[in-house]
Formats: sequence, C-alpha cells, structure tokens
Amino acid sequence: MLEKLAAIEAKYSQIEARLAVPETYSDPQQVARLNKEQNELAPVVETYRQYQKAQARKEESEALLSDPEMKELAQEEFLQAKAELERLEQELQILLLPKDPNDHKNVIMEIRAGVGGEEAALFAHSLYRMYSMYAESRRWKTEVNSVNETELGGVKEISFTIEGDGVYSRLKYESGVHRVQRVPETESGGRVHTSTATVAVLPEMEEVEVQLNPADVEMQVFRASGAGGQHVNKTSSAVRLIHKPTGMVVECQQERSQFQNRDKAMRILASRLYEAEQEKISGEFTAERRSQVGTGMRNERIRTYNFPQGRVTDHRIGLTLYKIESIMDGGLDEIIDALAAASQAERLKSEHFQ
Repeated sequence: MLEKLAAIEAKYSQIEARLAVPETYSDPQQVARLNKEQNELAPVVETYRQYQKAQARKEESEALLSDPEMKELAQEEFLQAKAELERLEQELQILLLPKDPNDHKNVIMEIRAGVGGEEAALFAHSLYRMYSMYAESRRWKTEVNSVNETELGGVKEISFTIEGDGVYSRLKYESGVHRVQRVPETESGGRVHTSTATVAVLPEMEEVEVQLNPADVEMQVFRASGAGGQHVNKTSSAVRLIHKPTGMVVECQQERSQFQNRDKAMRILASRLYEAEQEKISGEFTAERRSQVGTGMRNERIRTYNFPQGRVTDHRIGLTLYKIESIMDGGLDEIIDALAAASQAERLKSEHFQ
C-alpha cells in the first residue's frame, strides 16, 4: 500500500509542477484535465502526508522511551501517534478502493406502486416526497419526467431526475422494494395494512455512453394527461419510446415541447438499457461475491417503514431507527451513511481476500 501511495504522491507533485508553469495555460483543455486529476488525487495525498507525519512522530517518541526524564511524555505521544496511524491507515485503505465510475452522475429515479392498491400508490407518493425533500436539503435539483397519478393523490408510477454533485454516490443504495406498515385513512377498523413500492435508481446516461441504434427505437406522440385521464395539454407533446429489441417502453410528458420530451426520454432509455446490462453482469457473480448491502436488484426487499411503531428498518444491514417522521421528511443521511460504511467494509474485505 505504501508503495502505491508514494507513486500517487509523485504523480500529484508532477501535476503541481506542470500547473505552476505558465506555458501549460496555453491549452485550456489540458489545464482542465490536470485540475480534475489533481482534485481526484488530493484527498489521498493529503491523508498520506498526515500519515507520514504521524509515522515520524511515532518514531521520534519511540526513540525517547529509553530516556527516564522523557519516558512518560514520550509514552503518551507514542500512543497518540500509534492510534492516529491506525485511523489514517483505515482511511487510506478506503480512499484506495476503486471508485464507482458513476458516482458523480445525476440519477433517474423511478418509483412504482406495488402490492396494496391505493395505499401502495399513496406510499409511492410519500417516497417521492421523501427523496424530493432529501434532494432539497442537499441543494440538488429535482425534475419530474413522467407521472401516473391516482384520484386520491397517490402515484401508480413516477419517473424523475435528480441533478447535483455526487447524487448517484448517495442514492444508489435506494434501489429495491420498500415496504410500509400503517393504518390507511380509508381503514375504519384501525387495522395495519402492509403495502410495497419499488424504487429504481439509474445513473443518468447520455445516448453516446450506451450502444443505442436509432433504428431500434420507435417514437409515438400523445397528449399529456393528468389524474383520471384528464387532458392537461391540447397538443401532442408527450413522447413514448419503444425499444424494439427489448420491448422497453419509456414515456416523458412533463416538458412543453416534443423535442425536449424526446431528449429526456432517450436519456432515460439509455439509462435503463445500461442498468439492464449491469444487472445481467452482476447476475453472473455468485451469491458469496455480492455486496452486503445488496445487488441493487429491484426484487430485493430492502427497507420497512412501520408507522405504528415509529420505526424504519433497513434489512440489508440490520439498522433500525425510531425517527420515521424525520426520515419521511427527507432525513436520510444517517441511513445512507451506514449503508456506505457497510459497502466500504465489504469491499475492503473482498480486497483482502483477493
């Protein structure tokens, strides 16, 4: 690990030297590439330099342990430096893990009501509200692509894009089946009902990032409609794309122009095709090789929201929090941080066994 870190630091120093030369700035593209590379390496290099300082402190204090007058002070310094080295070593191991190439991307989220009829549709809407509020708390932008609403305010399905810094790195753990246990407003007997909704989180892809043959895509246009089939648009601006090889259908109806809706729908289609390919690849791995926090496949029940008990349980890591109201209001960081930590621990374990 130390050899790898020394090589990274040397590369970082080379980039610093190149950026210090005025001639470099005659090529803006090269400057942009060097700055990007420098920013990516900076967290590793800074942590490695802290590690080197802690190592030097440990060695200095160790040398003073034989001095009777300095022994007590040296012992305290030695133990502090040793603890810091252990912490920094763990940080460096995590920083050196291969990065998910999609972590910086925006996401397309798709929520569909599952088992439970109207209550499932209301729960799907609650999940959309939860993710929208989480996005707002992180200053991300949310934009609806298409929605199929029910007359009681639920959604049968909704597709929306969330744009911002590192969106996929945070929300990628949300794919799967979400289950709710609560007493519906329409339930006169006070019985708790169980309903589900599925969440899919797709890294937003451009057409050029996925092999997408325009000849394979059939486009249909129609009028955008609201809840109960009421027309809210008198022109045929909504777009439906059918990917003929897979039968995949994508609709987009929120934009005012047909061109904008088609552009969005093509990005959604590219993202879905990418996800389908990734699921096919991940399905080839054995169960033992799959991450502790799940494969992200939509058929996995990942979380239960129990309203009578005020608790939310993430089944992948056995985490239960008794703060359902704040979570439904977008307070997802504690859950996502725990899932990210579990994922890192699993990946570290896999690296050690390779």
